Amino acid sequence: MAKKAPRRTAERILEVTLELFNRFGEPNVSTTLISSELNISPGNLYYHYPAKEELVTALYNRYEAALDDLLEAAPGVHDVEDAWFFMHTLFELVWQYRFLYRDLNDLLSKNRKLETHIKDALLHKTTAFRTLLDSLEHDGALAITVSEREATATHMVVMLTWWLSYEYVRDPRHALEPESAQASLLRGAKSVLSLLLPYATVEHKEHLGALLSAY
Repeated sequence: MAKKAPRRTAERILEVTLELFNRFGEPNVSTTLISSELNISPGNLYYHYPAKEELVTALYNRYEAALDDLLEAAPGVHDVEDAWFFMHTLFELVWQYRFLYRDLNDLLSKNRKLETHIKDALLHKTTAFRTLLDSLEHDGALAITVSEREATATHMVVMLTWWLSYEYVRDPRHALEPESAQASLLRGAKSVLSLLLPYATVEHKEHLGALLSAY
């Protein structure tokens, strides 16, 4: 049992760090605050994560693994209800790791590894959205050209990636608080899916419009 203790401590450190980063923003959270919140010594924290940058990287690795798993589901989106569920699930992940989106520019300026991985994540998102649009077009939900798919996939990625920044600017005091989660996620998912309306086929446009209006 004793051999498992360090792993449990490392997991707990990441969980508390994520909570603090999400609540206050990564630039405003020190390793001293993290160790104090955990009620452990700074030395114990440094034993597991010798620098704050390593905490950020470890959390990003978790996020990236979860994101990759979600994006793999893109080929299984066959209708507008599938698209809604897919998009809402993505926004839930964004919210779970919202410090990455809130402090993205600052994090990129300080973490070279993150800079490379974020670029890869953007490409993966774009590919997944392109696949989603291809699937919807194949199943008759959309009538969209190749060039329109490229542009729409990019617009979807931009909106997903910077939605929380928009929410924060709208209401800096409350936008990223837990009680705002559901409303923010719904607004984000609806805004991204509304990009599909101009391309929805006649038999699916009304369904998509009703789905967007229902939330």
